[in-house]
Amino acid sequence: MNVIAIFDIGKTNKKLFLFDEQYQIVWEKSEPFVEIPDEDGDLCEDLNRLSSWVKVSLAEVMALPEFLVLGVNFSTYGASLVYIDQAGQPLSPLYNYLKTYPASLLRQFFDTYGPESDITRQTASPSLGSLNSGLQVYRLKYEQPGLFEELAFALHLPQYVSYLISHWPVSELTSIGCHTMLWDFDRQDYHAWVSNEKIDSRLAPIVPSDSTRPTVINDRSIQVGVGLHDSSAALIPYLASFHEPFVLISTGTWCVSMNPFNSSPLTSEELQYDCLNYMHYKGQPVKSSRLFAGYEHEQQVKRLAEHFQVAVNQYVQVEYNPYSIEQLRQHAGLVTTENDAKGKQLLSMQGSLFGQRNLSDFATYNEAYHQLILDIVAQQLISTNLVLTDTSTNRTTVKRIFVDGGFGKNPVYMNLLARAFPDIEVYAASVAQASALGAALAIHHHWNPHPLPIDCVELKKYTASVIA
Repeated sequence: MNVIAIFDIGKTNKKLFLFDEQYQIVWEKSEPFVEIPDEDGDLCEDLNRLSSWVKVSLAEVMALPEFLVLGVNFSTYGASLVYIDQAGQPLSPLYNYLKTYPASLLRQFFDTYGPESDITRQTASPSLGSLNSGLQVYRLKYEQPGLFEELAFALHLPQYVSYLISHWPVSELTSIGCHTMLWDFDRQDYHAWVSNEKIDSRLAPIVPSDSTRPTVINDRSIQVGVGLHDSSAALIPYLASFHEPFVLISTGTWCVSMNPFNSSPLTSEELQYDCLNYMHYKGQPVKSSRLFAGYEHEQQVKRLAEHFQVAVNQYVQVEYNPYSIEQLRQHAGLVTTENDAKGKQLLSMQGSLFGQRNLSDFATYNEAYHQLILDIVAQQLISTNLVLTDTSTNRTTVKRIFVDGGFGKNPVYMNLLARAFPDIEVYAASVAQASALGAALAIHHHWNPHPLPIDCVELKKYTASVIA
């Protein structure tokens, strides 16, 4: 059977899938990794173990007699760089993107290249410290100058994992364009600070995101892709399946609203609300907004479980109750409109209003849980609205909102989202392993003679049900 191998590397779980020519998963394995400390004691990826696992796992599937591996590609988390020397050996740990960034160095950077509002707008990157991977290289230059001198290439993680197989050091736009502070969206080139700091010579040549290189493995030539940032990869199955304008809310720890049909430049206000650009694998910016809602949900259901003396996952038993919603709207002093909400709630990594609510005000767990989701959806409404309207035309062309990930399986969230957007069709969308599938579809024409599939996505529609 002809297959493509896809490595899907998350922060915790590392996965390998084989897809057949119809993009069905025919083989898979998954392994959790434990983080290790870097030289400062901060937890980070175990790079040696990851590198070994990728090489051994590919050799394993290449040896399976029932499959003929024709290609391989990679989808990994972003905002992470591997520094390699001329021999291709890593020079440092794979530093965690949550590592605290030195305030004095950040001040030095913006004093030299700011003001901050200009550079964040030009690079479509909220100022996020280590989450701006360009600032990671800047830090390396000033904190470890000797190591910087030895640096041949700083490779984003998807391209490093690809390099392990292809030995082809490259950069590509889904990694460069995602809140890195490296890319100037006005000029469509690296920002001026990158060349001023002589960092551009340490970044590998840019190639198209759907590039491959024939590589001989076990006496057989296979097409090796250059890897993709996982958020951009997850969008590809939707772009293959739907051509009318849509917004995808990809939900997990972060809830990311992505509008690939909105080309208006980011404004300073949008950046303050944690809007950013992801990059379409064909190179166009994808206007996006982020909300830390999955994390907020995780923290609050622990609080609810403790208060009501139930299991932490009790919320999976909760069915949507429109009557409860009406009662809460009337009695809980709820934020009910976007304008009210904007004045009272901050977005992004701020918690919802629920964190300040007194749980003794709720008679039952179910009632309190409905309030939690009401508060989260109040934030989601603001966050998604930031990318719905194209500010250059002041028009909303979006006809559908798709929700994938954990909240797509949550009936309370989905019903309340449908109520929040009564003029737009709201769907729970299900794609088996969206990021991995996207990485496979990106290099379709290099390995698969069949037409691109158009039925990758399963949909379930929600409508705004209310009490008469």
